[in-house]
Amino acid sequence: MTSAPDLATASLVDIASALRSGSQTAIGIAEWAIDNHDQRGEALHAYKTWMPDKVRGEAAAADATFAAGIDLGPLQGIPVSIKDLVGVAGYPIFAGCPRELPESWAVDGPIVGAIRQQLGVISGKTHTVQFAFGGMGANRHWGPPRNPWDANDHRSPAGSSSGAGVSLCEGSALLAIGTDTAGSVRMPATVTGNAGMRPTPGRWSIDGIVPLVPSLDTPGPIARSAVDLAFGFAAIDPVLGGDVPGFLGVLADVDISDFRIGVCDWYFENCDPGVAERVHEALAELEKAGARVSSATLPHLDDVVALNEEGGLHIGEFSSFINNEMRDYKDDLDPAVAIRLAAAENYTAAEHLRRVRVVDRMAAAADAEFGPFDAIVGPTIPITPPKMSDIATPETHLAANSMFVQNTVTVSLLHQCAATLPVGLDAAGMPVGMQIVCRGDADETALGVALACERVLGRSRDRLGSAPMGI
Repeated sequence: MTSAPDLATASLVDIASALRSGSQTAIGIAEWAIDNHDQRGEALHAYKTWMPDKVRGEAAAADATFAAGIDLGPLQGIPVSIKDLVGVAGYPIFAGCPRELPESWAVDGPIVGAIRQQLGVISGKTHTVQFAFGGMGANRHWGPPRNPWDANDHRSPAGSSSGAGVSLCEGSALLAIGTDTAGSVRMPATVTGNAGMRPTPGRWSIDGIVPLVPSLDTPGPIARSAVDLAFGFAAIDPVLGGDVPGFLGVLADVDISDFRIGVCDWYFENCDPGVAERVHEALAELEKAGARVSSATLPHLDDVVALNEEGGLHIGEFSSFINNEMRDYKDDLDPAVAIRLAAAENYTAAEHLRRVRVVDRMAAAADAEFGPFDAIVGPTIPITPPKMSDIATPETHLAANSMFVQNTVTVSLLHQCAATLPVGLDAAGMPVGMQIVCRGDADETALGVALACERVLGRSRDRLGSAPMGI
């Protein structure tokens, strides 16, 4: 029998293979994850709800099923953390609020259902910004998770899926599920040195998930590498139908020279020291390896940012939700959320419909002018994750949030999909991500480009090292 893989460094492909060969057990993985949480959980604060007995029980069920000769899918025995905006039967759901949401929200939707049907192991519910309305990870009710890449200062873990990337660095999960409205998967993935994916909205169901902006919301995966990201995406994706071997087989022969990559200068504006430099260095490596790289432009990027500064589509759709379905929770809003909702007092349905039309027109223009490129790239986040003490007031939080989402929100409002890949450390020693932007419905292409880039640049741990406070 082959030896068990090193869970801290092995790919999901290798771990899944070891589970099937018998060189690794699901309970062995679960105990590894629980031990990591015992060591780092208090410091990193990734989880709102952590139930180790549930983790052990689900792992034991996965092992028993393997022992019976039954393979229910690629995630069988793999620990997956779930953002506490997503309903999971048997777990409370808070959505970042100080008290539980009604039980009607604590049910499995299609995404969690797909994981459970394969006997994936739910590692727990990770922290979120209240109602997912914010990109910095702040939550005055429960406190923000700690970014494990700074051992001295408590820096932003990003949000709103604030605990998702941290759970991977902690070693308590091997795949994380977050949600992304304006960047809430891509940003936490970036600042924790992980890979992440915003699927095209509508491809992954939002049923069973507390909404922020239903027209833009989508669940999405965060993983330790691009190959793990492709594994997790294919395992859950309803289009690919859990055919991980088939999807990875298609991507096995993908080379970076197969893609035409555009570099958009707009994404490089207002970058903190080391951010633009790391992305340009990665692009130089890719070009040397055969990537076809040239300059690209997209229309309406400034217009999208300006619209988002005025509340985008968030202000209408979230204010409707909170004022109707969740009005009992309105008095408990985090000030960082409440300040963004205040502008909705004079917001009309006519104005919202006007904005929807404007967004649709801008998205159509961006798609038409995407040109010959398979992907257009730039930094995922232009600035270094700030210290939480520097964004403690609603006003400083809002200013930092605007800069944080600059490059990710354009993807969301232009109806595109995107992946992010770690490419280096900035001048402050924090991870830098490269965003791989593709047309809507080109999800497989985004993952193919990410995987081709990773083959040239190396996986996160090889390129960045390990997080000072992580595995």
